[in-house]
Amino acid sequence: MTSWKDVEHAVPEFARRVRTLFDAHRHKTIATVRADGSPRISGIEAAFVDGELTFGSMPKARKGFDLRRDPRFGLHSATVDPVEGDEARWPGEAKVSGRAVLVGEGADGDSFRADIGEVVLTHLDEAATLLVVEWWTPAAGLRRVERE
Repeated sequence: MTSWKDVEHAVPEFARRVRTLFDAHRHKTIATVRADGSPRISGIEAAFVDGELTFGSMPKARKGFDLRRDPRFGLHSATVDPVEGDEARWPGEAKVSGRAVLVGEGADGDSFRADIGEVVLTHLDEAATLLVVEWWTPAAGLRRVERE
């Protein structure tokens, strides 16, 4: 299993930039898999606690049922549009995907931690002329692509 602490250890500067985007806003978006195999998108809060990326589900929430049945998820930081004429200051967006591990359940809902499969950071280059996609996986490490 890959924890957030493992990401920080492997690629500290990249992990710092990703975490900054996740911490910038309270609300994130999570994708889960419905029973019929189709995607479900839900709002969620997530936190970095003791080297783990954690999130929860309110009692009887569909996303919690989804994650118990099929733990695959995609978590997306808040999305902020670039300001026209000032695109170079766009902070970008971050994504983490993997498997949700149930670590607690009760009257307040379910608690999960992320077994991380991939971390992605999308942003612009310094001149704001290229889209930069950086991604890290436990098996392949950090990679980068620039697109016009």
